[in-house]
Amino acid sequence: MNLEIIYEDEYFIAINKPHGLLVHRSSIATNTDVYALQLLRNQVGYHIFPIHRLDRKTAGVLLFSKTAEFVTPMQQTLHEESTVKRYHAIVRGFFPEEIMVDYALTNDKGKTQEAITLFKCIQQTELPIALGKHPTSRYSLIEAYPKTGRMHQIRKHLNHLRHPIIGDRPHGCNKQNKLFLEKWQLNTMLLHAQKLNFIHPVSKETIRIEADYSEEFVRIFNVLFLW
Repeated sequence: MNLEIIYEDEYFIAINKPHGLLVHRSSIATNTDVYALQLLRNQVGYHIFPIHRLDRKTAGVLLFSKTAEFVTPMQQTLHEESTVKRYHAIVRGFFPEEIMVDYALTNDKGKTQEAITLFKCIQQTELPIALGKHPTSRYSLIEAYPKTGRMHQIRKHLNHLRHPIIGDRPHGCNKQNKLFLEKWQLNTMLLHAQKLNFIHPVSKETIRIEADYSEEFVRIFNVLFLW
């Protein structure tokens, strides 16, 4: 598998990570021996170092450093206010036009941390498909701008709002996930890291990286919003 390289300079390299691909080896996922880190290293022919992570089921912009010394400066850059991380997701229900969520999250070590995400609605749709007590099914395409970087932050915040991401497990809606699996054969999560803008820690230039949607994201978008 050749990964799509969407940005490269002498310090960093970014890919459009596919759905279902782990960033690197993990003790909580032992059912695969294929990782983005390994694939990209083999593809470019030299060692690379992960700067941040994306969930296995999340596709989109994933950034690596070409040398270990630039990992920390880039990680610090990603936490600066000038950095923009934009995600797109398809969620259950009619989403509000804009909402800021300030809702603390507890990580897998039991530590509760501040977590803030800005959400904006892009488009809404309603399909004549009955589900449960509802005669129709409603969905929204949204943007998410995480201001903090907690594990599963966007997924948990959307579940907190009762607008879970389609295909999300365990933070989603089992009824919706079953519907999408049976009706449209969707077995992934509709969350995409679409854009990453930052001030380059070395050149001080503004870097803009964007990743195209996966085929599955486009397919389901067409089903829901262009029917």
